[in-house]
Amino acid sequence: MQADLLNPALVAHTSHLFRSRSPLVHCMTNDVVQTFTANVLLAIGASPAMVIDADEARQFVAMADALLINVGTLTKERALAMRLAVESASANNKPWTLDPVAVGALALRTEFCHQLLALKPAAIRGNASEIMALAGMSLGGRGVDTTDTAAAALPAAQALARQISTVVAVTGEVDYVTDGRRTLMVTGGSSLMTRVVGTGCALSAVVVASCALPGDRLDNVAAACGIMKRAGSLATENSAGPGSFVAVFLDALYGEGQA
Repeated sequence: MQADLLNPALVAHTSHLFRSRSPLVHCMTNDVVQTFTANVLLAIGASPAMVIDADEARQFVAMADALLINVGTLTKERALAMRLAVESASANNKPWTLDPVAVGALALRTEFCHQLLALKPAAIRGNASEIMALAGMSLGGRGVDTTDTAAAALPAAQALARQISTVVAVTGEVDYVTDGRRTLMVTGGSSLMTRVVGTGCALSAVVVASCALPGDRLDNVAAACGIMKRAGSLATENSAGPGSFVAVFLDALYGEGQA
């Protein structure tokens, strides 16, 4: 398994770009994580919007810099709105990212996400079981929880990235970000990140925000993962548990851009 360690300079550079560019991110995400996702984007210097009505979503994508599709609380009505938004993103040359929450474990979202792959996401961010299921190499994990390691899912991530010419971030204790030819490894973070609802979903929003930045997309996505990992590490050092972790984590994200 060939993977290069993420250069910390890329993290600092991307943090600066978030502040200077302030990308507007259209988040079609799940109900559980909307507030936390919006706060994470604001903390890094991006601008969040949550537009879910089918007609409005299609219109708003043209105004936004990037689109997030997160299927965590998918319904048939939301699937229609998401499909229209993705088609609008493609028509307006706006990058979009897929977060295939619990794909492989549930039928509606699995079929829907496989359909969306034909519309060429700029990036895909998921845990190991989700990425393996999306690549057709497993049946998926236990709902939103992975039953595989990110390293085990790397071949699936690389194959999927090559198949549809995208960047795939398979995240876990160690993150791997690949375009199918080059792979970057991102270390750091904290186990407390798994005890707070929404850190993975918020990461997907940061990933799609990074896709709207200038520069190499693989580097940008890996740096997005690095920003979140670093904030997680810093927050753990200064918190007593999951409750205080959330506040300190947001402060750490905000502080990254002020350095």
